[in-house]
Amino acid sequence: MTDAVLECRSVVRRFREGDSMLEVLSGIDLAVNAAERLAIIGSSGSGKTTLLQIMGGLDDPTSGDVFVNGQSMANTDEKAKAALRNQYIGFVYQFHHLLPEFTAQENVAMPLMIRRVKKDDALGQAAELLDRVGLGSRLDHKPGELSGGERQRAAVARALITRPKLVLADEPTGNLDAGNGEHVLRLMLELNNELQTSLVVVTHDHSIARQMDRILVLENGLLKNAD
Repeated sequence: MTDAVLECRSVVRRFREGDSMLEVLSGIDLAVNAAERLAIIGSSGSGKTTLLQIMGGLDDPTSGDVFVNGQSMANTDEKAKAALRNQYIGFVYQFHHLLPEFTAQENVAMPLMIRRVKKDDALGQAAELLDRVGLGSRLDHKPGELSGGERQRAAVARALITRPKLVLADEPTGNLDAGNGEHVLRLMLELNNELQTSLVVVTHDHSIARQMDRILVLENGLLKNAD
């Protein structure tokens, strides 16, 4: 076993389409190292989001396995996968997925409360991190009362509140204008550097990809180094 934070071994994913099977991933091998910044690019429909979901244990490969901090996710029940995700992985999506009935502070504190951190402690840590991302005056605002950029910054804070070893980001700036997108990306890179969290970003934006340590292209079901 390597000391990789996350490792994909021979990951295959097929989907049934009518009477035939569509193979989206054709044997992915990938190791993500500690504190590494990795971009995965590829054309629309190439399977980038599918790969990210498998890496995060949100989807199962047809065959192959994913190891998170050396622990296999194959043949693992959903409860154990959820515990692995909560302990080691943070997620940032194109759409923030904040819970509309909760405040920004409560949304960011949620992963800690799932860990059974005392509510006051969780809310305190959430307030500190929201202040770091420029939302210290917006703690009591619900997602509907925040701008798109503010919601995405809150989503980044939620992904990082547990100080995960790995953040998986799926088009994290894809729903934002250029200014807000740049702000959110800069924030993610600063926190990645400070917390030494590995960062895997799926993006179609080559300007984002170029800010990572390594760029891989997903093409015909396989990953290759970018030219």
